[in-house]
Amino acid sequence: MNRFKTLGLTIGMSAALLLAACGDDTGSSDNSNNVTASIGEQVDYKIIGIEPGAGITGLSHDTLEQYENLEGWTLQESSTAGMIGTLDQAIRNEEPVIVTGWTPHWMFSAYDLKFLEDPKGVLGGAENINTVVRKDLEKDLPDVYTVLDRFHWETEDMEKVMYDAQNADFETAAADWVEKNEDKVNEWTQDIAQGNGEKVKLVSVPWDSEIASSSVVKLVLENLGYEVEVIPVDPAIMFQAIATGEGDATVAPWLPTTHQSFYEKHKDDIVDLGENLEGTQNGFVVPAYMDIDSIEDLKPKE
Repeated sequence: MNRFKTLGLTIGMSAALLLAACGDDTGSSDNSNNVTASIGEQVDYKIIGIEPGAGITGLSHDTLEQYENLEGWTLQESSTAGMIGTLDQAIRNEEPVIVTGWTPHWMFSAYDLKFLEDPKGVLGGAENINTVVRKDLEKDLPDVYTVLDRFHWETEDMEKVMYDAQNADFETAAADWVEKNEDKVNEWTQDIAQGNGEKVKLVSVPWDSEIASSSVVKLVLENLGYEVEVIPVDPAIMFQAIATGEGDATVAPWLPTTHQSFYEKHKDDIVDLGENLEGTQNGFVVPAYMDIDSIEDLKPKE
């Protein structure tokens, strides 16, 4: 599984697109060859995105359409690893860059970043991550259902696993978190009987945040005697798998915005157990050293 750990990856973006200075979108650059370059000019009017199938990718395209001041801007779709690589390269050189981002994510622990304000709310406000299971799971695997229903943790828990996984792997990071958070895990597993090797299919998306949560849930259930498989898929397939019973559960849906269209399509065929983490956020993200605070501060391409 690609764990998106390599900071050195790039997505084919020429360094020429990232000029050396940044300021507000009408300010001056310290680059003597481009003394009046705006932020838009410095980043070639590109927002660096992630996978085409991700919810934030669709929201980002909507944002470019709904903000008149973003006329001429494009979303450069890539991968999570590619986005992180471009962000890392820009920060190392103190250059301007705008990426699609979300929290929880370990990059907010690794770098000093900020979200651009989204006055129109196109990218959505604070969201939650929900636990969704197939119908009949409560009847077929009642103890698994109960553990999943109890599963709840905080943003700092998820980011801790994500950050630690950058220097190890998610299995190791999850095991370390479970060991150090025995009280919280005991709340999920209190009075739960040991399983007998029953198989559980957790469906997820291949994002660091969801790899973290799935890895923790997988380990907790395995410690209870279940055989757990984590299956990473695109968001549309994730909901479809739960609705058709091909998967047992997912702890990955971002609601009410990012995955809302998939949720609405399948809501009558799934069981929503509610939030397992509260306070997520999507948005356009920039390094804190950039002198810009809002999407509306950007200027259209001339």
